Amino acid sequence: MKPVLSLLFKIGKRRTKSLEDEVLEIQAGNIQLQNYLINKYKPFIAKAVSSVCKRYINETDDEFSIGLIAFNEAIEKYSTDKGSSLLSFAELIIKRRVIDYIRKESKNMTITMSEQDVDQDDYASNNIEAKLSVEEFQKQIDQEQRKEEIIYYQTILKEFGLTFSDLHACAPKHSDARQNAINIAHILVQNPELKKHLFDKKMLPMKNLEGLVDVSRKTIERNRKYIIAVSIILSGDYIYLKDYLKGAITSEKRDCARSS
Repeated sequence: MKPVLSLLFKIGKRRTKSLEDEVLEIQAGNIQLQNYLINKYKPFIAKAVSSVCKRYINETDDEFSIGLIAFNEAIEKYSTDKGSSLLSFAELIIKRRVIDYIRKESKNMTITMSEQDVDQDDYASNNIEAKLSVEEFQKQIDQEQRKEEIIYYQTILKEFGLTFSDLHACAPKHSDARQNAINIAHILVQNPELKKHLFDKKMLPMKNLEGLVDVSRKTIERNRKYIIAVSIILSGDYIYLKDYLKGAITSEKRDCARSS
């Protein structure tokens, strides 16, 4: 009889701590758990670093050390507005830091190559060649980082029940409507309470938001998905998407000024 009751009512069972729960403990000062977690996820860190470097990475490599530091950074920075998965957030940070390291090393290598040249003609030729090589490499690195950022953004959108197809379909058609929606997103993320509601409940805090903006509830509801998508970008570590959003806003303001 007792086992049946245990199954029905979960008697005597405690909820297993999630990785995210453990991170909150670490942020509260549990250093021992922090060291344990970093050690436990070394294989995950090595895999993330290897995917950027396109080669097997072990614990003696400098890139692995960068990955360890980045994983620790992810633990310290993690919050619910980074998404429900620490590992997705950590993977983005690890790859970004390793890419930054590779970019820095490539610049240092170019300077060293230039300094080693003595003949002026060879120097000019080799220097141009090195710069072109680094520029091409930088483009590849930026492309890789942009791709990783978009993949991460997709995982966060999924938590809200959204896809890129949804955003394409629901994006306001007129620039004024888009600007209004972006302004609403800015107001939302600047209010800690509303922002917490958005990321905890995975929905807009309609009632509270309505009292802070100059548009009707109907308008907010009509642009709901777009406002959520923009709010996620404004709240997160999205270098490229934020630049894209900023560029789009500037472009639309310019077009509006020309037409007026």
